[in-house]
Amino acid sequence: MGLDNDIESVMKGVLKNPILVVLKEINIIKILKQSNFVKRNVGYSPYMVLLHFVYMLVMNKRQSQFRKHSNNAFKKDAYYRFLKDLRFNWRKLLMLSSSALIKKVSSLHPHTEYKLLIIDDTVEIKRGKQIEGSCKSIWSNKEHRCVNGLNIVSLNYTDTHSTFQVDFSLSMNTSRRKDLDNFTHALHHRSNALKRRTETSEGKNTLAIEMLKRALDQGIDADYLLIDSWYAKPNFIKEVKEEGVDVIARIANNNKIWNFTGKYKTINALYETTSKIKHAKAGMYGKIRYRYFDTIVQHKRLGKVKLVFLRTSNELIVLISTDLSLNASQIIEIYKKRWNIEQGFKDLRAYFGLGKEQSWLYESLIANITISMFTYNIVSYINRIQHEPQTLGSLFRDLECELEALAISMQLFIEILTKIAQIGNVVKENKDILSIIALLSSYTQKELGFMCES
Repeated sequence: MGLDNDIESVMKGVLKNPILVVLKEINIIKILKQSNFVKRNVGYSPYMVLLHFVYMLVMNKRQSQFRKHSNNAFKKDAYYRFLKDLRFNWRKLLMLSSSALIKKVSSLHPHTEYKLLIIDDTVEIKRGKQIEGSCKSIWSNKEHRCVNGLNIVSLNYTDTHSTFQVDFSLSMNTSRRKDLDNFTHALHHRSNALKRRTETSEGKNTLAIEMLKRALDQGIDADYLLIDSWYAKPNFIKEVKEEGVDVIARIANNNKIWNFTGKYKTINALYETTSKIKHAKAGMYGKIRYRYFDTIVQHKRLGKVKLVFLRTSNELIVLISTDLSLNASQIIEIYKKRWNIEQGFKDLRAYFGLGKEQSWLYESLIANITISMFTYNIVSYINRIQHEPQTLGSLFRDLECELEALAISMQLFIEILTKIAQIGNVVKENKDILSIIALLSSYTQKELGFMCES
């Protein structure tokens, strides 16, 4: 036992896996059990399979490449079964893990900066006709055209320095390619998978409110919720306000949606009247110059709200805030943070496999998207706790190199020791060398979750 402890102590000081360190810090084993990721009579540990999926994303390897280069990879059926298992509560896994990470960075959060929740949706192009959960003719802001694909409504948390994916839902409209009754798997009426499937028929605003409530129930608090003009409707803002969260949003210049009380009811009328008596200040966003001013108005459903009018050379942008204590420049600066969710979508696509899911099963799509967001959160946390935070892209490449270097170096080291052990005299003089090799190999696999061929 003495030799075992000595070897383990030495390797703990040298062989440090940053991803495994984070998972241990948030007690991922407990989170998996709470999310119903429990090993049954046969098969591999859900923790180990999940860890392999995280490594595949960080090391930028397809499943086939990972299995080819890792001696300890599982057979492909083990990974496929894991993704389509109907018992796993993927939403709870993402919510609990992101909540644990947010609590860990809360001590680093400056008191002068705001904690924000952001809701937005994105469209991932999926051309296959059999893909469950996909729709035809969804407008994509990224492509500036209608596409076939998945509509993902997402809830993010940001404290300016870090962004975490908290929750998401898939939304299906009337152009769905497959009705729920025609999905492949028949589900138990009390299963988590059925609850996740049936919510797709709800509107995006309903999905967004439900995600917000779940986050608040989990203890994720925020000063403001940021939304764009699609979600910024009076009823939605009122519901959010009733949950105890103030809203800052861009609103559409639409007379059917936004009419205020008083003589000047429309946004255009308010702007024309107020601009004559208000002194506009100059501002800059990137290369865009604008002038802005604010005013407090009355709305029949929301009561008093603050409007900020920004006039650029091309358009009039109107922001609304339910917090009257903020001045115009504060509202503008806070709303700029909504870009964090757009950057998050961009990073998820570039580095974490979002949109590259190859399965057409609804449950597998949910699993793949969750693993992408789960891995994103881990990397975002690692980036935050470093003294000199960098972009997720550069950190992603660093982690990829670090993991491969650790795995390959240890494998080569063990192979060298094995060759030495085959020399007769060495084994005679030190009978423990074979047990040392076995210990090194076992502990390396324990710390990394896999071994990698050179």
